[in-house]
Amino acid sequence: MKRIIFMVIRNILLVPYMWIKLCYYASHVDNYPEITRFKLLKYIVKRANKGGNVTIETYGKENIPEKSGFMFFPNHQGLYDVLAIVDACPRPFSVVAKKEVANVPLLKQTFACMKAYMIDRDDVRQSMQVILDVTEQVKKGRNYLIFAEGTRSREGNKLLEFKGGSFKAATKARCPIVPIALIDSFKPFDTSSIAPVTVQVHFLKPLYYDEYKDMKTTEIAKEVKLRIETEIEKYGK
Repeated sequence: MKRIIFMVIRNILLVPYMWIKLCYYASHVDNYPEITRFKLLKYIVKRANKGGNVTIETYGKENIPEKSGFMFFPNHQGLYDVLAIVDACPRPFSVVAKKEVANVPLLKQTFACMKAYMIDRDDVRQSMQVILDVTEQVKKGRNYLIFAEGTRSREGNKLLEFKGGSFKAATKARCPIVPIALIDSFKPFDTSSIAPVTVQVHFLKPLYYDEYKDMKTTEIAKEVKLRIETEIEKYGK
């Protein structure tokens, strides 16, 4: 919370205008193309990062598929994760997030601007409908991000188990699966410090359909987790 206040104070002249613009885009999302909305989000995040002493180091952009219609699967460290990836990623994407964060200020407007899906993990029917909707959207060429752990880890750069069901939309869409290794993404919002912090975002080599078509979703989950853990062990401190 301290860093969020710091971000606001150091961008105090810009905040009212950008907040109004973000809320307007979120409320009139169909009036603006996705690339326009994504550029706005990137601008806001970059200014917030500068004001909040957050540096994003990006690796592996060449691993992002050139053709849209893929899915990101990062490890989940905290509320800052999506903002870190927005800063790092050159391609528009949307998010599948749990309904519990649907009303968190800034995230609420950001997710609305991204046309994100909120999933109710206690409602099987609603969860299945989200999977079907995301599958169709990916087939049409949109890109999505899902946190396969289901909830954020409370142990820093240590991962929780990846849930096989999180990969159903990807397997149904037969799309590339792009693992993302986040390092120290918990520090900006989930610690009380406002000291300068560096967050690493590593886009790993994608798994294409021919590579995983004969695998169960639980096996895909284990493979993606292993790749992310290996990257974190290599680059994390």
